[in-house]
Amino acid sequence: MKLNAVSSVSFFCLILATSACTNQETNEMPELKQSEEFFSLIKNEKYPSDEEIQWNNFGPGMSGYNEEFWPHPTDTDVMFMGPDMHVSYGTWNGGKSWHSLKDPDGLGLEMKRVLDIEFSMQDPDYGMAIDWNGWVYESKDRGRSWSKIKDLIRDDQKTDIDPNDPDAFKKGWYYEQQGTRHSELAVDPNNDKVWYIGAGDFWNVKANHKSAANPHGINFKYADYGHIWKTTDKGQTWRKITANFPETLDVAKIIVHPADSQKIIMATNHGLMLSDDGGESWHKNISGLPHNLPRDLTSFYDVKTQEFVLYLVEQSVYQPEGNSVKSIGGVFKSTNGGKTWKSITGNLAIDLTKITFEDTLERVHRTLGHWFGISKAESKNKFTELPRELLPVFNRIVVNPLNSEEVYVSYNKKHDFTFGHGDVWRTLDGGKSWTAVARHGSYWKGKQDASYWQSRGNALGTNVKFAHMQSYMDRGGEYSGNRTLAINAKGELFAGIHQQTITSSDKGESWQQIDDFETSPGSKKWIGRGASNLPGRFMLHETGIKNRRLLSSGEHGLWQTADAGDWPDKNAVAVEQLEGQLNPNGAHSISTVAVHPHKPNTFFTLSWRQNHRGKLRKSEDGGKTWENIATIFEADNGSWQNVATQNSLIIDPVNPDNMYFCATYMRVSEIHNGRGTKLTKGGYGFYRSSDGGYTWELSNNGFHKGASVRRIIMHPDDPEILYAALNDNNGGLYKSINKGRSWEKLKIPAVIKAVNNVFIDRHTKEMLISTGRRNGSYEEGGVWRSKDDGVTWQQIFKAPFVWQAEISPVNSKLIVISVPGQAVSMAYKFMNPGVYLSQDSGSTWKKINHNLANYDKIVDVKPDPYNENVLWASGWGSGWYVAYLNGQQGWLK
Repeated sequence: MKLNAVSSVSFFCLILATSACTNQETNEMPELKQSEEFFSLIKNEKYPSDEEIQWNNFGPGMSGYNEEFWPHPTDTDVMFMGPDMHVSYGTWNGGKSWHSLKDPDGLGLEMKRVLDIEFSMQDPDYGMAIDWNGWVYESKDRGRSWSKIKDLIRDDQKTDIDPNDPDAFKKGWYYEQQGTRHSELAVDPNNDKVWYIGAGDFWNVKANHKSAANPHGINFKYADYGHIWKTTDKGQTWRKITANFPETLDVAKIIVHPADSQKIIMATNHGLMLSDDGGESWHKNISGLPHNLPRDLTSFYDVKTQEFVLYLVEQSVYQPEGNSVKSIGGVFKSTNGGKTWKSITGNLAIDLTKITFEDTLERVHRTLGHWFGISKAESKNKFTELPRELLPVFNRIVVNPLNSEEVYVSYNKKHDFTFGHGDVWRTLDGGKSWTAVARHGSYWKGKQDASYWQSRGNALGTNVKFAHMQSYMDRGGEYSGNRTLAINAKGELFAGIHQQTITSSDKGESWQQIDDFETSPGSKKWIGRGASNLPGRFMLHETGIKNRRLLSSGEHGLWQTADAGDWPDKNAVAVEQLEGQLNPNGAHSISTVAVHPHKPNTFFTLSWRQNHRGKLRKSEDGGKTWENIATIFEADNGSWQNVATQNSLIIDPVNPDNMYFCATYMRVSEIHNGRGTKLTKGGYGFYRSSDGGYTWELSNNGFHKGASVRRIIMHPDDPEILYAALNDNNGGLYKSINKGRSWEKLKIPAVIKAVNNVFIDRHTKEMLISTGRRNGSYEEGGVWRSKDDGVTWQQIFKAPFVWQAEISPVNSKLIVISVPGQAVSMAYKFMNPGVYLSQDSGSTWKKINHNLANYDKIVDVKPDPYNENVLWASGWGSGWYVAYLNGQQGWLK
């Protein structure tokens, strides 16, 4: 029987025969007698995921930075977002639910960091997208599926930096980015065969900052510059246009005149440019812009009257004025296609003599210091007199498509060099007067400087409703920053303040988050809508309380599953935060968690970055209050950076004073991979405590030199016996029979170079090891099983790199595994990363990737400990998932 990549669902499961066992005398791998046809298929060809098993991304919602937001131009139920954790999402029901845009049977590289999405004005189903690899995609079904049609960078690769290098960013390249970026995508509104792509990385607000020394911004090795691309046949062929562009041209926005396709307006780092011949040639014969340094460009068009208006926000340029400083910039309007411009800045500048909030004044000098190339302290000494009118640096602008007088601007106070109050500003009178309409934080909550804002006609108080971050945002000093600003065909607004996506349907008078549903008003229990950008980490499902699961995360602390009440969707999972933003000075990045075996409300956590990094924290009241009981790691770097990565916190069920975990040196599934951080306190390897976690001992006796311990487990019948999976290039499987005081290396097949995980079935005592390296050979990876405590081994799954394999606690025939993608340069050597399921002890397998946004980076995957028809997964940058088998309804049994 011959199978191919488009086999029907009946061929999802391919029978595997028994395999021989390792000859322990020679430690050589015997010939496999499994179905090589199956393994050859998933290695070499695109193989379909089981459509009957769909993962539900239950949250929490965004919980991360949403870089971009794109409403469909004509269908307001359709929207897309491009978060920063290698995910992309779409909604086709007005934001009630979101779904991954990735092909579940791809490599995980496609639609990974989407930079722009646009749709045809003639055919609402047809759209194009560009991503950070310089890849161009098309959709013919309103964005539900995407296929790559063009690779813009192959002929122009300009770097010798390896994107697989964990230090690539330090060398000028984004880790895992395969090609060179382009920043802008535009379609001719009159002819959807004509599309334009602009080169650059203009919208990189974290790094592409303007200054007096660099008014045109910064060029990066990982982006392409100096050209645009044009297609006149809907992407079948593309032509590069360099015209008279500077080599460093960085494109922000391209707008084709809706009444004359030959006229094009383009905002770039080298100024606003106009074309009268469909993009073939360009000029800057314009007037009215003080410095012609656009930060954003948008347009209004009335089909009936053919009124076409352009709006532009310009870079604020600062100039010394005695002991003070003045600004030149603002918002501008053109009614003749961009030839002449008129300022509509109105009262957008801020009178800093009326502002008493110290954080704002600090940001003012941070902004000025950056612009003039001096320190913040030098700025304070130089500019001792606060100006009465000073413009912040705005970087986003939109106009209501139903009202040309209604314009909004925004800035990013966290990642750009700017200042001010309110995250979005609005004019309803064409720029005569402006008000801050997105207000949050202690400044607005406390109605500070009330007389000044009232004199401007500005409302006081907060008007943004967040989800689990509400108390955190209320306490903050409005420093979070807005990442994106968009408006749909109805005039509904969308923004991304800090790590929540928010919307307003009343012209900015009020804003609500659209990432999560609250099970009932005030419950603080949340059901994610499916667009999580959360760095999911370790999940603990057996917590001493049957229906409670504990979920660790990066940047958003510790969560537990919660009663969803009368929520109509019984498949939904509600969660509530126990530690993180809801607690002042809470721990935000929790790597692992354990529960006292006899006291189910006593928790222990470890954190690898941010607040309380390197510390063991303890709660004795179910997460209501916390204390640090040990400082294990320290490093000479910023608190936002890493100390050692911690894994596998476990507690002896017989003597709970005995606690263990490992500090992993070779990081393969973390947010920042590669070798571990240089520590000033602590080390890497296996840690043990005999006093309930108050003191810790590094115990690596018996490990080989340079060992990296990725996971440890305790034997289910004997807490004296521990196993350690070592994932360095000389790694292996180790065993301790004395609570980790010393270790002995076990014999495993010689082909294996690194062991990423070890698991023991509590019923059969079968042992599974997950093996392989990110840049290793196909032969060394996979899942291996031993039925005799490691004496002999059988390979039950073949893949070059496997992070994890676990057996169901209630059905020993059910196995679930996580197969990540390898280094991007080797990705095409194994065509089917993702999650695999066997329900017959590894004889047959299904790939189950549907709606996993990070299927190539599932950092934790587990069968439910009580219900064999429920699976759980944790995504590297997409939160947590649940899947149901055999028609199961809901996760509670």
